[in-house]
Amino acid sequence: MPHPAPRTRIRRASVAAATSGLLTLAAGLPASAAASATPTISLSAAYLSGAVGGTGEPTLTVKVAQSGTDAAALTVTASASSRTSVARTTDVSVTGTGSSRTVSVAARGQGYTDLTLKVTGSGGSSATTKLHYAASAAVSGAAGTRYFTGSSDASAAVDVGGGYLVVADDESNVLRLYNGAVSGAPVKTWDMSSKVDADKEIDIEGAARVGNLIYWTGSLGNNKDGEYKADRNTVFTTTVSGSGAATELTYAHAYKKLRDKLVDWDEDNGDRYGFAAGTGDGQAPKQIDGFNVEGLEFAPGSTTTAYLGFRAPLVPPKGGGKGLIVPVTNVDKVLASGSAPVFGTPIELDLGGLAVRDIRKNAADQYLILAGSWAADDNSDPYALYTWDGVAGHAPVKDVDLPTTDPGGWEAVVSVPDLSVPGQRAQLITDAGSADLYGDGTEAKDLDHDEWKKARAALFTVS
Repeated sequence: MPHPAPRTRIRRASVAAATSGLLTLAAGLPASAAASATPTISLSAAYLSGAVGGTGEPTLTVKVAQSGTDAAALTVTASASSRTSVARTTDVSVTGTGSSRTVSVAARGQGYTDLTLKVTGSGGSSATTKLHYAASAAVSGAAGTRYFTGSSDASAAVDVGGGYLVVADDESNVLRLYNGAVSGAPVKTWDMSSKVDADKEIDIEGAARVGNLIYWTGSLGNNKDGEYKADRNTVFTTTVSGSGAATELTYAHAYKKLRDKLVDWDEDNGDRYGFAAGTGDGQAPKQIDGFNVEGLEFAPGSTTTAYLGFRAPLVPPKGGGKGLIVPVTNVDKVLASGSAPVFGTPIELDLGGLAVRDIRKNAADQYLILAGSWAADDNSDPYALYTWDGVAGHAPVKDVDLPTTDPGGWEAVVSVPDLSVPGQRAQLITDAGSADLYGDGTEAKDLDHDEWKKARAALFTVS
């Protein structure tokens, strides 16, 4: 019988020739005529927050591509919104060209929506992705308001130059670097937990900078249930290198006995402020007779004497009581070598029945005191800014009552401008951890996504 091999070779050769011809034909056609690859689209983050009436709002980056097509030829649009009362497709702005685009959203109303972003490429092919967007309600002074995302429980802040600041959080031990001029995520973060050997939150509440050293203090009090937690009895330092966006922090030292030494000092002086009772088992810290440190700053002209500002107790512990500051005259040695702290003469300040929530000074020793309630209430309690010269016996002067109609309690002063020049503004930050930012009954600290957690910063004119 004839052998079939030659016919098989002929058929294979014919198929190969036909395939070659088709490839040659496709290669000679324009890209639109050939089968186009599907474009791709990806987001730098799947979650984004904003605010009704917000300025300097957070943005995100969209990356697009299509094989065989110049990225500049791709178009990116918002094609759908799951809740148009929050944001419509026309409220989404896409800027830039090439493979990287910037997306921003102008919120229309409070709440959540899923925005569909679509990339369209050559040949009409397209791809989509979802952006999960959350918008908080409008606030007073929106033009001067910025939102620092990634955390909602801002508790202390330090200026590091160039408009940048490092912000502490009383629910974690992470320090975050932000650009104070815009809303958005931190530029850098530093988790101090392992550095200071803390398993739980330090409850950072106060900070002060001297040269290239920043001092950070925990509240030193019990937790809200009146239980002693050792990590809260922590003061530590970080060394600063660089400035602005190039700022770097390096852990330096920690001290974990300041609370105990304050109690001993108070008892040695006739139990004047009731520190022993205020730190007792079952004693909640945010009571009029409790024990809670929230302010930290240095005395006028000093790099060694630190002022500890107390949220509680008031002095005396009743309505109309004064705010308390206790100087630590050798804080540099306490942190650097573990020396026993030496306490100076306490300072009692008439803050209209309010307590110290933060204290900050400038290079000219002009102070701003953020005064607020000792209570663990929401932002409905009064807040005020006082000016002071830092000298014991000199009375602080109320500068401005702070608004309490918006979510979050005023918690930190970033820096103090020259108070001798009229019209100067200071930036203040809120702790919004207990706030219902998006109208669904969820406290900000309990939100599932860090991008939706945020603290509000606002500018106030001071004199």
